[in-house]
Amino acid sequence: MTSNKTINDIIQSTDSEESVEYLKSYLANKQKALDELADDASELDRAYLKLDIAEALVGVGRAEECWEMAREAFDVFLVNEQWEAAVQCCDVLYQSGQPASLIALGQGVWLAVTYPIDPQLSINMLGYVVDETPAKADGAAVAAVTAHYIADMRTEGEVHKSMTFLTNQLLANVARGHSDIKDQDAMNAWMEKLQLLDPAIFLPRLSLVLGAIVPQDKWWFDRDELRNRIPD
Repeated sequence: MTSNKTINDIIQSTDSEESVEYLKSYLANKQKALDELADDASELDRAYLKLDIAEALVGVGRAEECWEMAREAFDVFLVNEQWEAAVQCCDVLYQSGQPASLIALGQGVWLAVTYPIDPQLSINMLGYVVDETPAKADGAAVAAVTAHYIADMRTEGEVHKSMTFLTNQLLANVARGHSDIKDQDAMNAWMEKLQLLDPAIFLPRLSLVLGAIVPQDKWWFDRDELRNRIPD
């Protein structure tokens, strides 16, 4: 499957007209592949193609079709415990700008933090939460520190160095917007005041943030049931 990141990389390397033409060609090829898929092909094979198509659809502005395609794929990935692909669906659903896009974002963030998927994808999802949260609200700080925690825990070597640098910048930007924090001493005091130093404290607070994004009756899955399926 071609990831959303790869599509975006290609788009950014060309002008807008070339990008649209590329996406149209890519979309036509993926739709043809889905139409020609054998009757006995697995649900997962179909779901991955639907995700590819949804990524292209949002790129060409066909948001409603994108939503339908990605939402169908999400359900398949969830049943088959393909957590990263499920989060990719939520990413696309959020980008589609539909009425329930924030609900999709909240569900994707929950999965991205709960399961050890690609840390860059998890951080991107948490970055959307920062973007959607008022600067003075504590929720942005909780999302940013969670992104930094994931970068620290899930990466090593040069990737760890570069990714934690970026999440440090994200956290610093949030601190500046939240409380006009401009130096390290003030940053340390701010993090202590907001209880951002202990994941045993800030991760449950993230659940409260997600609860504000996704109403109790709008979750697409049973979170307790999924937690019970996580290996000890």
